[in-house]
Amino acid sequence: MPELPEVETVVRSLQAVLPGRRILNVRLGKTDFIEDPAALERDLPGSRVRDVRRHGKFLVVGLESSAGSAHAGSLLIHLGMTGQILVGPPEAPVAPHTHVFFALDDGREFRYVDIRRFGKMRMLAGDSPEAPLEKLGLDPLEISEKQFIELVQSRSARIKALLLDQSVLRGMGNIYTDESLWRARIHPRRIGASLKDAELKRLYRAMQNILKEAIRLKGSSISDYVDAGGNPGEFQQKHRAYGRLGKKCFRGDGVIRREIVAGRSSYFCPGCQRAPRARKTGRAKRR
Repeated sequence: MPELPEVETVVRSLQAVLPGRRILNVRLGKTDFIEDPAALERDLPGSRVRDVRRHGKFLVVGLESSAGSAHAGSLLIHLGMTGQILVGPPEAPVAPHTHVFFALDDGREFRYVDIRRFGKMRMLAGDSPEAPLEKLGLDPLEISEKQFIELVQSRSARIKALLLDQSVLRGMGNIYTDESLWRARIHPRRIGASLKDAELKRLYRAMQNILKEAIRLKGSSISDYVDAGGNPGEFQQKHRAYGRLGKKCFRGDGVIRREIVAGRSSYFCPGCQRAPRARKTGRAKRR
């Protein structure tokens, strides 16, 4: 957490308030999650926010120089597990674990809050703003059905691992992977190359629909996530697999189980998400 829908929700909140705003000054608290804090203090004051967009699970704040035209680079932000971005009046109470303050020219303040400080923040140079993001895969909301099928069927990894691999699909996380696999009736341990076209078409539609619905409901608020206005999401009320250990499946008589797949907790229904058949050992074959 947060995953693609949560980051997209925060980005859309910021798009409504940040573009065109000038950053007047920067105040930093703890900086162990910031790569080169001095660069923020040096380069951000006087710059104007050009745009705010999402790249996978990253927020990219495009900047213009104080002259108003030259590209001054970008501010790259990853929210980690507990990061929050809030924009409001400077007199608003300061939440515990607020580590970054940007004073804006409209009198408001941009604040970054992070209890565990697993997030990341760094300045990107104007001449190569995308360099740290080049290794990320395609966006789940932009990839075509044909691309998705070809991508999955060319891999011998488990489908859970493939969907979580940011070099394959940027932005997918544990929640929306489990929800997509449940809706598509595919077990998380299935091998990508073993999935048929019809199964992958079903998974593609499930993934797209779930992500779009989660964005519409402003993400899943399970722990600390809120949008830039401090508002929680509502998609957690629509979860059908994730976090429902021991509860009855919405689709039948099965009960949701939890297993570790690809190093992550995976929630699924063994009744409607059939496990792949175990491979026979050499000894079993000789018998």
